[in-house]
Amino acid sequence: MADPKQDEGFKVVDRRLFTEEGELREDAVEQERREEEAAATKAASAQAATKGPHLAGVPAPHETGQKAGEAPAETVAPSRSFQMLVDFLTRNAAAMMGGMADPQTGKAYVDLEGAREVIDMLDALREATRGNLAKVDEDLLVEVVGSLKLTFMEISKAAAEAMAKKSGKK
Repeated sequence: MADPKQDEGFKVVDRRLFTEEGELREDAVEQERREEEAAATKAASAQAATKGPHLAGVPAPHETGQKAGEAPAETVAPSRSFQMLVDFLTRNAAAMMGGMADPQTGKAYVDLEGAREVIDMLDALREATRGNLAKVDEDLLVEVVGSLKLTFMEISKAAAEAMAKKSGKK
């Protein structure tokens, strides 16, 4: 009688795509084809689910003035990755406008040109993703861009006044 513990061992599966002679393995090609079919089936079922009866009564994109390829905001899920990207760019812009001290000097670091570029990037991101974001993501981006532009204008005005005072004293 065989020991049941030995039957519970592990199975080694060769997942290499090529044989020792450098030829493409037939079972690797077959496995890849099955994976592609599974992915296509999954994508088709996901697409069919979004066009299902729960969206009955939702106007077509051409009826809403929406561009082709844009998803209705109600069907797009919020993206944590997108929110993290916006947060990263926002923090960089804020840091360039004196929101953080330089670690070496301990003084506020102001780079208005750099801040303007980051704000412009966020504005371009807002334009490029218009109509393709979840409402929450779109609102976040609009709020951040507006707030950064307002702060940029205030800091630019203060910097211009400081430069005028400095040049008037000399």
